[in-house]
Amino acid sequence: MTLKRIARIVGLILLCIIIIGTIKIIPIVKEGYDLYRSAVESTPITERVEAVRKTEGYISINDISEPFIEALIESEDHRFFDHNGISLVATGRALLSNIQARSTVEGGSSLTQQLAKNLYFSFEKRYERKIAELFVAFELEALYDKNEILELYCNIAYFGEGQTGLGNASVYYYNVTADQLSSEQIQVLVGTLKSPNYRNPNAIKKNTE
Repeated sequence: MTLKRIARIVGLILLCIIIIGTIKIIPIVKEGYDLYRSAVESTPITERVEAVRKTEGYISINDISEPFIEALIESEDHRFFDHNGISLVATGRALLSNIQARSTVEGGSSLTQQLAKNLYFSFEKRYERKIAELFVAFELEALYDKNEILELYCNIAYFGEGQTGLGNASVYYYNVTADQLSSEQIQVLVGTLKSPNYRNPNAIKKNTE
């Protein structure tokens, strides 16, 4: 068999893979878009954001220390200021991990995507939900600047033991305001975001006793 014929066969196989993949992806994208439209039509993003801003314990970005913001971005989304809602590098890496594991084991979500998820969706690992999350993330980036998105994220993120928002978590775990957190406390609270039930300050303390 000549190299030319081998190349042709490989090309046909790749074309078939692309066609099959496209056929499977289109329904998922459509369902995800429908989920997004249903969510924002029920409660527009601006209304949902205003509701968050009115919650007890909401704090301004000016009341959050710069070291916390830096640690948060480094841990959760170090390309935050360079993307428009989705980190293509992180998403591509997550997709590769999921393909290798044959399941959704890694999300690759930017901070804006995480905010979108917390505003509207469950934590169920479904591709349709991820697609819906992307549409909301793009809209958030169009409506709000980066500091506003960071502020909203810090106020809607879950820190375990019923504590939503950095302001509430700072008082609950350390009896200080968010701008008074020490370097060690900042690192623990940022780490809490990855597993609020098992990596919050009280859980860590129990595990080390």
